[in-house]
Amino acid sequence: MPTFSLVARRLAAVLLVLGAGPTLAQKSAPASDFHQWAATPPMGWNSWDCYGPTVTEAEVRANADYMAKNMKSSGWDYVVVDIRWYVGNDTAHGYNEKDPAWNIDEYGRFVPAVNRFPSAAGGKGFKPLADYLHAKGLKFGIHIMRGVPVVAVQRRLPILGSKATAADIYSKEGQAAWLHDMYTVVDGRPGAQEYYDSLFKLYASWGLDFVKVDDLSEPYHKPEVEMIRRAIDKSGRRIVFSTSPGETPIAESQHVAAHANMWRTVGDFWDSWGQLKEHFEVCNRWAPHISSGAFPDADMLPLGRLGIRAERGDDRMTRFTRDEQYTLMSLWSIFRSPLMFGGDLPSNDPFTLGLITNKDVLAVNRRSTHNRQLFRHNDLLAWTADDPATGDKFLAVFNAQDQEMNPASEAAWSSAVISRRTPGQAQAVDVDITGARTLYLNVRDGGDGSAWDHADWLTPMLRNGDQIVPLTTVPWQAATAGWGNVALNKSVSGAPLVVAGKTYAQGIGTHANSLITYSLPAGYTRFQATAGLDNASAMQNTGGTVQFLVYTSSPMRPMPADSVRVPVALAQLGITGPCTVRDLWTGQTQPNVAGEFAPYVRRHGARLYRISGGRPAGRK
Repeated sequence: MPTFSLVARRLAAVLLVLGAGPTLAQKSAPASDFHQWAATPPMGWNSWDCYGPTVTEAEVRANADYMAKNMKSSGWDYVVVDIRWYVGNDTAHGYNEKDPAWNIDEYGRFVPAVNRFPSAAGGKGFKPLADYLHAKGLKFGIHIMRGVPVVAVQRRLPILGSKATAADIYSKEGQAAWLHDMYTVVDGRPGAQEYYDSLFKLYASWGLDFVKVDDLSEPYHKPEVEMIRRAIDKSGRRIVFSTSPGETPIAESQHVAAHANMWRTVGDFWDSWGQLKEHFEVCNRWAPHISSGAFPDADMLPLGRLGIRAERGDDRMTRFTRDEQYTLMSLWSIFRSPLMFGGDLPSNDPFTLGLITNKDVLAVNRRSTHNRQLFRHNDLLAWTADDPATGDKFLAVFNAQDQEMNPASEAAWSSAVISRRTPGQAQAVDVDITGARTLYLNVRDGGDGSAWDHADWLTPMLRNGDQIVPLTTVPWQAATAGWGNVALNKSVSGAPLVVAGKTYAQGIGTHANSLITYSLPAGYTRFQATAGLDNASAMQNTGGTVQFLVYTSSPMRPMPADSVRVPVALAQLGITGPCTVRDLWTGQTQPNVAGEFAPYVRRHGARLYRISGGRPAGRK
C-alpha cells in the first residue's frame, strides 16, 4: 500500500500534468499521520469569548448539550475549555495574578479547579467531563500555556519519568508579557522533553482530543513546538494540536505545518469590523499554505452572545451586523479556516443557528480546494475555490467599502505614529479650536494592523485662558471604537488608564479605528490633552501603533452606496459557455449565466455561490 507521502507526490504530479500551476495548487500536507486526525478544518465551540478565564463545568456541559442537539449533524463536534481552568479564583476582565488559587499535582502539572469542575474531584481530572462529551459523540479540548508553571519551579516539583525537577528545565527568557503563569522550557535540558511527555500522558488519560497551546506562535517558539509534537506522538492518543496566538511568522509556515494541525494568523479577533476587514489581506497571504490536516487559523467566530464574563467587553450580542456576519462566515469558509464558535450556544437566536449550520456553506469549508483570492479592486473582492468531487466552482464576492476619512493633512492637529518605542509612549496635544462648534477626536491604526491598538486621550480639557472644562464632564454626541466601546476614565478594556507606567484618573479609553464627536460649549479656544498608547498595547507581543488626530470639521467623506455590483468574468474561473449559479445563503438559482456574473453586494456584506456547468476554458 503506498505511503501517505507517496500518494501526495503522485497527486502533485497529476496536478502538474493537468496544468494546475504552483500558484493555484495548495501544498500537500507534510508526511505525518497526525494530519489525518483533522483532515478537514476542526469545527467546535470555545469558552473564551463568552466566559474568559472563568468558565464552569455546568456552562461547558450546557454548551455541549446544545451542540449535540442542534449542531452535531452539521459537523460541529469540538468543545474546548479555554484558559486558566486550573485557577479556582480567577476573575473576568483581567486575570487574577495577585493570589491565584493554583490546582497542581505532585509532578508540576496543572489540574482542574474542583470548585469550578466538580467532576474532577478525587484526582479524576477532566476525564469525567471528557466521558460526558464522548457519550454525546463530541470531542473534548483544553487550552494550555506554553512552558512549565512558575509555581512548579518555585516548589522544585519533580518531573515524572526524570530525575530532574521543574527548577532544572526553565528559563525566564521569553516569558509571556501578558500572563506570568509559566516559564519557558529549555529544549535539550535533562527533564525538558520528559516534562512535556508527562503533560500529554496525563491529558491522554483524560481522553483529550484537542489542545490549544498559547504563547507559542508570536513570537514563534520553535523548540517547544517540536517538544509538544513529540509529546503528543508519544501519548498514544490522537490529540489535534493548535498554536496560538498569531500572526505566526509566515517564514515558519513549513515548520508549523509539519508539527501542528492549525496555527493562528492573527492576534485575538473580536467583533470589530476593522479587524474583520484586515482578514482579507491576512487570508490572501496565508491561502497558499492551506493543506489537508494543516490549516492557517483566522481565529474564533465572535458571534452570538459574547462577553458574559469575558476578558474583553461586556455581556452583549455580537456587534457585527448581519451583513458582516455573512462576510465572516463566507470568508472563513472559502479560506478553509477552522471554525470555533465563541458565543454562548444556548443563547443563540434562530438567525445565528441558521448562519452556522448552513450545510452548503460548510461544505465549502470542509472540502473545497485551490482556495484563493481571485481579485481585489480597492475594497471589492472575489475569492474562488474548486469542488474536487463535482468540478464545480465556488465564488465568494465581498463589498468591504467603508465611509472614508479625510487625510491627516486636513486635521487641525495630528500626532506622529505612537508605539511603545515612542519616548513616554505619548505626545502632548494642544489645538486651537477658536470658533469651532464641533470637536472630533480620531484614532487611526499606525500602519501595522489595528489589533491591540488601545489608545487613551489623557486629562483632556477645553480652555479659554484660565477657564478650564474637563472634556470628561462633557457628554459626547457619538463614539465608535474599532474594538470594544469607548470608555470614560478607564481604558477600552475596562482597566485603569495607564501609559508608560503612569496611571491617570481622567481620560477617554478607545481603540483604533475610533471617532468621538463633541458639540463644543461656546467660548473655548484650545483643546489640550496627552495622547498615549495604553498599557494593554505596550505589553502585547510587539505592541500597537496608533496615530491621534483632532478635527474641527467633519473628517468623513460622503458615504458610499449601500450596495454595488461586483462583476466577475467567468473566464477568470476557467468557465466558458452558459452555467448555473446557486446562492448558497439563500438557495436561489440563476440558470444560463454566460460571460460575466455581476451580483449586487451590500456594503460590508458578502455573497457565496456554487457555479455548475459551462465548459472549462480551452475545451470544446
